[in-house]
Amino acid sequence: MIYHNSVKLAEYFYCYVWQGRGNNCNAILWPSVLRGERPHVLVDPGHVRNELGEPCFDSLTQAMERDGFKMEDIGLVIGTHSHPDHIEATELVVEKSGALFTLSREEDEFYRTMGKMFFQAFGGKPPQVNPFFYLKEGDLSLGAKNDKVAVKVLFTPGHSPGSISLYLEEDKILISGDVVFAGSIGRTDFPGGSSSLLRKSIDELSQLDVEYLVPGHSTETGSIIAGKDKVRHNFYTVKMFF
Repeated sequence: MIYHNSVKLAEYFYCYVWQGRGNNCNAILWPSVLRGERPHVLVDPGHVRNELGEPCFDSLTQAMERDGFKMEDIGLVIGTHSHPDHIEATELVVEKSGALFTLSREEDEFYRTMGKMFFQAFGGKPPQVNPFFYLKEGDLSLGAKNDKVAVKVLFTPGHSPGSISLYLEEDKILISGDVVFAGSIGRTDFPGGSSSLLRKSIDELSQLDVEYLVPGHSTETGSIIAGKDKVRHNFYTVKMFF
């Protein structure tokens, strides 16, 4: 059974929205943006299996194959942060494809200390994968010279110490990780969380020109938010009530 719903927002942007009963994140695929034999970029592969035993990784693999993409063709895995429901399956992706892995230095430092204990507290197996490089705030260009996908990496701590968000300015798509959701915000009561930093991060993201807000999880009020007015209203709501 496939628990992911595929949503294509742009030529190089697929969101695999998690629709199972248990916890897992939404995954993002940027297909055919890298040079070489493994041209796909995967953001937040999610759980292997969640607390209800749902086969999250197998579901994502099948959903991608339904769209014509193979896990073996992933060349880079990006983690918005190091919580189990976002990066547990990274090791399986790397085993299948030899992909490189990246996240922020601050998040890697957290993961190697409190983060691994957080993994184990939820009964997960921390992936044994080292970052090939660290993401820094600023521009990240993927692809060949004449056909690059430009991504802005934004440092947005609060839910975790080194959380990042990703902004595709040309397509006006914001990947917010677990910073802000439809009608809600990320938790700060986990190890490394900070409500003051999260408020600051949300305020900074709200200044962007966004047509599609793609959060790390769906909520009761929705998932992907489409339309500038709806995105703006969502930021207004979460800043007012949270």
